[in-house]
Amino acid sequence: MKYFPVFLDGSKINAMVIGGGDVAARKIELLLKSTTNITVMAATVTDGVERLITENNLTWLAHNYQAGLLTNITLVIAATDDTVVNEAVYHEAVPLNILANVVDQPTLCTYITPAIIDRSPMIIALSSSGSAPILIRMLREQIEKILPQGYGRLADFSLKFRDHVKARIKGIRNRRTFWETILRGSIGQALLDGKQQEAEQQLIASLKEEIAPPQGEIIFIQTLDGNPDNLTLSAHRSLQFADAVFYDNDVNIDLIEYVRRDAEKYPQSISSTIMLNYQHALELAQQGQQVIYLLNGNEELPKNSAILASGINTKIITSGN
Repeated sequence: MKYFPVFLDGSKINAMVIGGGDVAARKIELLLKSTTNITVMAATVTDGVERLITENNLTWLAHNYQAGLLTNITLVIAATDDTVVNEAVYHEAVPLNILANVVDQPTLCTYITPAIIDRSPMIIALSSSGSAPILIRMLREQIEKILPQGYGRLADFSLKFRDHVKARIKGIRNRRTFWETILRGSIGQALLDGKQQEAEQQLIASLKEEIAPPQGEIIFIQTLDGNPDNLTLSAHRSLQFADAVFYDNDVNIDLIEYVRRDAEKYPQSISSTIMLNYQHALELAQQGQQVIYLLNGNEELPKNSAILASGINTKIITSGN
């Protein structure tokens, strides 16, 4: 990745926007979603910028750009139509370790602003690293169409009951399964419909039910040609719920990007066509973990007496074309 994706705590931002035109107005409006610690530096501003300053009690330095005024600033945006000024802002900010963005000039930026889908507190950020803004706009439109406005309520609800669920349900995978069932089912629908009290009552009732301990499982995914675009829904879901994943050098490494981020990764130096690490996979499954074993191609798997004797559930998924 050329850019490291990160979300900044708005309460820690002290921003300066240099410029007072329409572009500056858009940047100020975006910043106002997270913070009001904003200073505007511009000799003149449009009516829109002046309104934003007045309504949000922002600081206005009513003069053109002057060096030496970035003290205590953590983020600066240069939104002028003067190339010399924009370059000067960038070169002042960089030695001070201030996040700098010169609008429409990625070479003069230490960060870029992604396309944003706001379902606060849930935020989705999309970027093509500045290479294809039209493509990102098309993708954003697709996601906006399928993402209900009420998804933010699901996130707030999850936060409210997170500690209760953690105390009641042991095992990360059990909690993931529980939350997926809750958010995809009638409780999630009640939240989307604005029925908060009904959703809370249903969740409390479900937490009083007996929760089974986590059951280990080993899933062998035969990836055929290894093309990630050909992953089946079943394979994709299994990868998202994995606690551990085994793979050798024959497996397309791009598939690992589809594995749950905090799953343990176990690269194998010996090809699976020679030997499968059944013993280690079995030990993890006996601890209640969901273990994925990624395999290149679709060769028939040899039977293993230890797994058969253990009673651990196993299955084979053939995923791809």
